Amino acid sequence: MKILIMGYSGSGKSTLAGYLGKKYGIPVLHLDHVFWLPGWKARPREEMGKMVARFMEEHDSWVIDGNYTKTEYERRLQEADRIVILMFNRFFCLYRVWKRYRKYKGRTRRDMGRGCTEKLDREFVWWVLWEGRTRERRRESERVRRQYKGKVMVVRNQKELNRIYRKGGCKTRRAVSK
Repeated sequence: MKILIMGYSGSGKSTLAGYLGKKYGIPVLHLDHVFWLPGWKARPREEMGKMVARFMEEHDSWVIDGNYTKTEYERRLQEADRIVILMFNRFFCLYRVWKRYRKYKGRTRRDMGRGCTEKLDREFVWWVLWEGRTRERRRESERVRRQYKGKVMVVRNQKELNRIYRKGGCKTRRAVSK
């Protein structure tokens, strides 16, 4: 099984990816881990692409979480058996980001690049509330939902996400809205 998890910052992509990886016994790749170098420096795009491609080639099954549309994006979409898109309300995402910050302040999460301690600054808040939700991003999400209709699962709120956890995975579409 190959599962791609996309969505807004703070919507729970990494947590869901970890859960599904453990549930199905398959490797997980967090794209934030690939993208960020120590000190919140971006990794060169070409190097990122090679890392993601290598991961996909080495594993018959996987969970990949993150958007990063310039990193093996179309390949990830095409190869995925299930695409989960987390489309939570911006203020709920900000609340979750704030909770995550309080939990990990001064430390680096497992799903983040080494040496990237948890932070909550004005730039990231702006990203969560506005910049990460541009019209172009919404159009891209709509394109993915249309083009990959048979394998897309859209999760719009915590209640729908809880159904995935309660049902033990994301093999069926009935658990969430379209």
